[in-house]
Amino acid sequence: MKRSEINAALRELEAMCQEYHCYLPPFCHFTPEEWKKKGHEYDEIRDCMLGWDITDYGSGDFLHTGFSLITIRNGNRQKADQYPKVYAEKLLYLREGQYALNHFHWYKTEDIINRGGGNVLIRVYNSLPNEEIDYESDVLVQTDGFKRYVPAGTQVRLTPGESIFVHQRMYHDFSVEPGSGPVLLGEVSQCNDDNTDNRFNPPAGRFPAIEEDEPPYRLLCNEYPPAADR
Repeated sequence: MKRSEINAALRELEAMCQEYHCYLPPFCHFTPEEWKKKGHEYDEIRDCMLGWDITDYGSGDFLHTGFSLITIRNGNRQKADQYPKVYAEKLLYLREGQYALNHFHWYKTEDIINRGGGNVLIRVYNSLPNEEIDYESDVLVQTDGFKRYVPAGTQVRLTPGESIFVHQRMYHDFSVEPGSGPVLLGEVSQCNDDNTDNRFNPPAGRFPAIEEDEPPYRLLCNEYPPAADR
């Protein structure tokens, strides 16, 4: 992805948060220059990968495959003695036409919540013992206290305020219902680790390669410089 494309996407997400009165913590507003001066007092943000994030899954086609997000809080399972939080919270932003790839998580469970904007469609499948997609069996779906089984591959429609529970090894992808407008999603989950806890089917990358065609507006969560010496 070009840095200019990333900058534009982050500004869109920031504007969506403002529109729906979803206020962000102070570290989300740090500039790249300010990050160079931050010391070890901000190690939690670095080590738990808090902050701005972009994915195009290595596709090079962010407008159709990918989305923008912010991790607001998280723990670190590899450093649980330092960061004992067992939960995480994110905000996700999808334009119409964007698609989040089919995947499951070995470890975390999560709620995906429509915080405002259009309608999100979340397609669900069970997984087989060999971790492939189960195209046959009905899927247990739980949305805001409502439990039922739906056929494999059903797209569950969430309007603003609605949510779905995603259990371990449950394949899911999501997109925006055409004509409904961009969507701001919330994610509340167990501790998140995007480096080890995503099983994409088919396989895909997670973080984009970046072409630096302009200075960064915000640093992404995997771009922070080392802590400054005091």
